[in-house]
Amino acid sequence: MVKDKESKNIQNITRRFAPTYLALKNKTTVYILTALIVFFGIYSYQKMPREAMPEIVIPYIFVQTVYPGNSPVDIENLITRPIEQELKGMKGIKTVTSASYQDVSTVIVEFNTNVTIKQALQDTKDRVDKAQSELPNDMPSDPMVMDIDLSEFPIMNVNISGDFSMRDLKKYAEVLQEEFESLKEISEAPIRGVEEREI
Repeated sequence: MVKDKESKNIQNITRRFAPTYLALKNKTTVYILTALIVFFGIYSYQKMPREAMPEIVIPYIFVQTVYPGNSPVDIENLITRPIEQELKGMKGIKTVTSASYQDVSTVIVEFNTNVTIKQALQDTKDRVDKAQSELPNDMPSDPMVMDIDLSEFPIMNVNISGDFSMRDLKKYAEVLQEEFESLKEISEAPIRGVEEREI
């Protein structure tokens, strides 16, 4: 009777902890599986593509509209609200935020990360075009729709100063500009802060 109870208890424990029980009985198999998992993990890690400057996608689209001579309240009612209403019906939008200032309306649309930014930009442009029928006719320009392109932000600024004339500093800057732009990784190296000479 006691032996039957003990064997039933052992069977219950074996059923409850079957994976652990099997692992303890087959240590060699567990060691081989562990070694294979570690080997394939290291192999996959080494084959994984790496980039020094990976492309970062920020899912934001900005709509900026300039309408000179108007107060923030007028900008809100005449421009910001009609654009916001049109944009809120788009697919893939996370949030729509806006700000109305003197002469300027800014609407920021945040998209879900699974939306491609190119498609989001085109959809936003289409919606803003639709909203233009509700906007004032005497605006100096159409609303600007743009995304954030991190490749257009400078990664480095080089400042040149010293006891030299502006003309000499500009010459040194032009030499550096040629050197920088000769590197294939750099698209452009503009010179800023120096006025162009005029006659």
